[in-house]
Amino acid sequence: MTLRTSQRLLLAEIESSYATDPTPTGADNAILVRSLEITPIQSDVVERELVRGFMGNFEALLAFQRVEISFEVELAGSGTAGTAPAWDPLIRACGCSVATVADTSVTYSPRSSSFESATLYYFTDGVRHKVTGARGSFSISAEVGAIPTLSFSMVGIYNAPDDSANPTPTYQNQAKPVLFKNGNTTSQQLFSYAGAVQSFSFDLNAATTYRELVGGTKEVLYTDRRPSGSIVLEAELMATHNFFTDITGTSTGNNTFQHGQTGGNIVTFSAPQTDLTSASYSDSDGIQMLNLDYNATPSNSGDDEFSIALT
Repeated sequence: MTLRTSQRLLLAEIESSYATDPTPTGADNAILVRSLEITPIQSDVVERELVRGFMGNFEALLAFQRVEISFEVELAGSGTAGTAPAWDPLIRACGCSVATVADTSVTYSPRSSSFESATLYYFTDGVRHKVTGARGSFSISAEVGAIPTLSFSMVGIYNAPDDSANPTPTYQNQAKPVLFKNGNTTSQQLFSYAGAVQSFSFDLNAATTYRELVGGTKEVLYTDRRPSGSIVLEAELMATHNFFTDITGTSTGNNTFQHGQTGGNIVTFSAPQTDLTSASYSDSDGIQMLNLDYNATPSNSGDDEFSIALT
């Protein structure tokens, strides 16, 4: 039977205990994604390098079998304020906690302990790949005139694939996205300066490692994060705002914007202790642009480098 690329489907659900399959369903856990890619079995190859008296390949043994999967999700809310979006289990499996205020907001922020994990089901026209114990990292990309996205890169435990009919998906809690543009995106500030922004990026830069020790358990461990990103905005006179003083100084500043204007589909990003690290110029339509790189740093309290609030 020919497997059709168009007949692919991704389900995701948070695990109540690590690597225990919660059995996600098409009715409750289907997620609209794009750029979906999977390495269904990734392993370290160990060769038996025996002296045999003749040439040829050695037998290979596969160690540390795991699955790698990546995809993009449109940056949009659930459509209802206080209701988590369909991509909730994905960002929680990337080392983020969630705080929900009923009928008002859902806010994601980083955590340094008690990491959650997710089970992913990847269907491709009747073949199912189960990825348990999945954890990973994400990034945000937003450019004027395009749909902002969350890009996820996940690693999980390998389970033998099986033949299983694609479930009928019910896509819910994923509002229609709006373009990153003037009017849709507002309240932008960087070091308290509201500039003309062309693009924005943020990368959690989470460090994960797959471990499988004798006497231990198979697990994807979340070991660190170093969030950073970049902003491209129109260059201005130093009298308007001097970002070079911000870069060479010791103070951090705010970094925030609101995307979307309709309740239930408003996403507000904030990195309140942004540390600018470098600057360069570029050209856009004959206009000088300032490209600023930054690190999102925590306060003395920790776990507050950034937040993503849905209202």
